[in-house]
Amino acid sequence: MSTNGTSPKSIGSMLPSAAEADQEICLARETAARYRLEFIDLGTAELDHDLIHEHPVDLMTRFKFIPLRRENDRLIIAMADPTNLDALDELKAQLKVRLKPVVATLSAVEAALRRGDSAQRVLQDATESFRIKVIQETDQGEQDLDLDRLADETAPVIKLIDTIVLTALERRVSDIHIEAHDADVTVKYRIDGALYPAMNPIDSSFHQMLISRIKVMSELDIAERRVPQDGRFRVRVKGRTIDFRVSIIPSAHGENCVIRILDKEQINESFRDLNLNVVGFDPDELVQFRRFIAEPYGMVLVTGPTGSGKTTTLYAALNEIYNEEDKIITIEDPVEYQLRGVMQIPVNEKKGLTFARGLRAMLRHDPDKVMVGEIRDTDTAQIAINAALTGHLVFTTVHANNVIDVIGRFLNIGVEVYNFVSALNCILAQRLVRQLCPHCKRQYQPTDRELLDSGINPDKFRSGVFFESVGCPECNQTGYRGRTAIHELLDVTDPIRELILARRPGSEVRRAARQEGLNSLRESALKKVFSGVTTLREINRVTFVE
Repeated sequence: MSTNGTSPKSIGSMLPSAAEADQEICLARETAARYRLEFIDLGTAELDHDLIHEHPVDLMTRFKFIPLRRENDRLIIAMADPTNLDALDELKAQLKVRLKPVVATLSAVEAALRRGDSAQRVLQDATESFRIKVIQETDQGEQDLDLDRLADETAPVIKLIDTIVLTALERRVSDIHIEAHDADVTVKYRIDGALYPAMNPIDSSFHQMLISRIKVMSELDIAERRVPQDGRFRVRVKGRTIDFRVSIIPSAHGENCVIRILDKEQINESFRDLNLNVVGFDPDELVQFRRFIAEPYGMVLVTGPTGSGKTTTLYAALNEIYNEEDKIITIEDPVEYQLRGVMQIPVNEKKGLTFARGLRAMLRHDPDKVMVGEIRDTDTAQIAINAALTGHLVFTTVHANNVIDVIGRFLNIGVEVYNFVSALNCILAQRLVRQLCPHCKRQYQPTDRELLDSGINPDKFRSGVFFESVGCPECNQTGYRGRTAIHELLDVTDPIRELILARRPGSEVRRAARQEGLNSLRESALKKVFSGVTTLREINRVTFVE
């Protein structure tokens, strides 16, 4: 293993294919057999994280090794190239201990370093050094971010911001929050929809330096601190381009900042084969929803709050129904993920391209299927409904709490009720819940009070199987890894249409829908709990107790 070889693969870069991984394992096994060394599969091995944390992160990153255990006076380490004697000698001198190498694949070593949260340890080191140094702002240009670079001497403010960003990419973060308080500044990561502290609070005297650095990167006005500012910047992480949206807003204690991460290259790759199987549907509802999206015309309406995965569900539906014979056009604000074979139009209200104007233009391009990113006003709603009535299949979203509230929302914005109910194929309400980490979730028995607070009869479910979140290096100590959707699917049948046309109360429409088989969001969430996917605490966070 050479100390001046290539840097580790960047976080989020393309994982090796199964064939490439098998080939890498075969080569590693051959190397181990040739030199009579042990081979270890780090993907399944139980690692000693306390031992890993005892060793300098910059050494592990530079020499690409993982300490496994101590045997007598020797340290057993996993590495990809045990034949590099120069590297072993230097490492032995640095650690002041005898070494015994075992062979692992390079990708497994890098993955283990990431699971060991090495970037988080650099972040803590950067925070400590930042607290005791006075920093001057710099206009240094953007550079590739990686652990090798961050281990070198860098201006502390730049090092801190760069490490915050790199750690966010490693930990699957969607947003970075920098919040100013009276005595300190906190940095938080939004992971799977929930906020977690990224590091210890920073003294408030350094707050403006952090914000100024972010403004320089985003080409915003450093001198302006009294009005909100929006910007963006782009970094290259080992050859991959990642976009960041920045929003800065003044508060009582100074400017607060939120940075949204848009890793388009990674997400576009995952969206290429996206389908409804991975969205989280109940099997019966999946069959029903697939029937609705296969209709030749009508409106498929998806509802839920911001960040509930509505667009992902619609993308999955478009991927499933895509074929060469149909023309599919979307209008979105903005187009964040690109779908193969689909014409996608971004809204640009500053230039006059609104949803309504774009939708009118789209319909002149002879589409078969249309997706409207969001219905915000009466004009857009009327055009979308007319499109559904004139032979187009229209997919769209609207903000509402459940499938019944959607009906009232449309009626209140002034659409013609007969046309609206005639156009509807179905209404789908959706939320996202965090999934338990499969590596550390633990079975437990909730108390009767917990069951009652969750709307569950203790006498009926006291003997049920429940799990709780624990936290481990695989999930960054959160106890959760990834999210799945819960759904409420309303089939707009003739009796439901008649109730809506008669403008009956929403409670009456819901009762009729329940009689026809409507499952609520809460019932969908409880199924996830009973199947061991999530926790009672999580579903209580995102749904009402019935």
